Amino acid sequence: MTFKFSLRVYFEDTDAGGIVYYGNYLKFMERARSEWFLQESIGMKSLMNDHQMVFVVSRTELNYLRSAKLEDVLEISVELAELKRVSAVFKQTVTRNGEVLCEGKTKVGCVNTQTLKPSAIPPAVFAQLNQLML
Repeated sequence: MTFKFSLRVYFEDTDAGGIVYYGNYLKFMERARSEWFLQESIGMKSLMNDHQMVFVVSRTELNYLRSAKLEDVLEISVELAELKRVSAVFKQTVTRNGEVLCEGKTKVGCVNTQTLKPSAIPPAVFAQLNQLML
């Protein structure tokens, strides 16, 4: 199941030439994943408060194809590509008017907020996420 999130590129996202700074694509993808969790699953605040867990990024892989520019409206897609007991992998694409600008994969791990150690995704959350797989 693909989730889509739109945002506009602001001056703060760009370099002096009005081109999106490469590191900001990670921010855009993070925002999209956060919205995905809120709208499709369970919000991060609930994961922290009700389950004493958070997802932390353990690996990212990005492929830059085209540059986004100041005031562009971007669409960031989010797909849950892999789900394991302690981790998940998201595939994401940043597009402008259907043109792919950046593709990426992000692996996140489940961590207990008290011990800060890896922890199994709680069964209820795992079941919910499993229903949202590709």
